[in-house]
Amino acid sequence: MQREWQLNESIEKPSAPAPGSTRPGGRTARTRAAVRDAVLTGLSEHGYPALTVEYVAEHSGVHKTTLYRRWGSVEGLLADALDLANDDAWTPPDTGSLSGDLRALAHEVVDAFGDPATGAAPTAFIGAAFQSPRAAEALHAFYTERFRRCEVVVTRAVARGEAPRGTDAGAVVQAVSAPLFLRLFITREPIDGALADQAARAVLAGVEAGAYVPA
Repeated sequence: MQREWQLNESIEKPSAPAPGSTRPGGRTARTRAAVRDAVLTGLSEHGYPALTVEYVAEHSGVHKTTLYRRWGSVEGLLADALDLANDDAWTPPDTGSLSGDLRALAHEVVDAFGDPATGAAPTAFIGAAFQSPRAAEALHAFYTERFRRCEVVVTRAVARGEAPRGTDAGAVVQAVSAPLFLRLFITREPIDGALADQAARAVLAGVEAGAYVPA
């Protein structure tokens, strides 16, 4: 669930494609990536309230007229940045055991958020989602896709006999990161590898006890 938070073409005309509906290549892809990088930098350094189209134009080298035409607003830029993140080829770990996979997933959260330098951009995105409905929708879509990809670790575990049939894969993979996100964004406490291991062990125990099989 780590990987970079990598941008939806805004509608200025009815005939324009809906945000995120195209996957352009070549020069357009490079422009989109440059804009996305500028958005991430702006979020990391200044946060959502101070992020402006003018800032993105200055730091991406893309004229603000183009930004307004293609993305429409800062919210459009934010949504597209998360949309690009779902274009990556990230796959969940495959360690050969459910215990190892859950531990690896938990450690990816620590790697992504635990260091202030690497966690600044994703943390800012989550903060923006509380202030922008469109950013909230994009964040929801991003994590829905990330968790969907992770469900295979439970599917493999069931096939190996490590988890009961009927185990709710989505609930399992969300439960691994839940205590980490609680500390990051609710209690504002640090997270580390020891907490990641604890979260993985707790979820594994619940899986083995059948706690994630719907009644």
